[in-house]
Amino acid sequence: MNIDSLKLFKCLSDETRLLCILLIQQERELCVCELTVALQVSQPKISRHLSQLRACGLLTDRREGQWVYYQMNSSLPLWVSHVISTTLDNSQKQVKPLLQRLSKMGDRPVRKSQCC
Repeated sequence: MNIDSLKLFKCLSDETRLLCILLIQQERELCVCELTVALQVSQPKISRHLSQLRACGLLTDRREGQWVYYQMNSSLPLWVSHVISTTLDNSQKQVKPLLQRLSKMGDRPVRKSQCC
């Protein structure tokens, strides 16, 4: 997979998209409802940003019934994975409160029953 650096950084330049990527990188997989809780942003806005991240090639998705779960694209170039991992490592101040909101939903089986 080839990702142009300009396209990547334009895609990550929006705060909501960047935080979605960081949360998905941390959690390995999240659905829209989990991201709406963590980011306290409306479902349509989250869905629009996830669509843009998927179009950039950063995310892939899988369907389970009516729900769509997003994960990092496993075929990302190493340099892109490194940029995202390094950004996550250096963004814990911003990510920690979001993960705390997410943890209030419980673990994945409980979380899934709440909104997914």
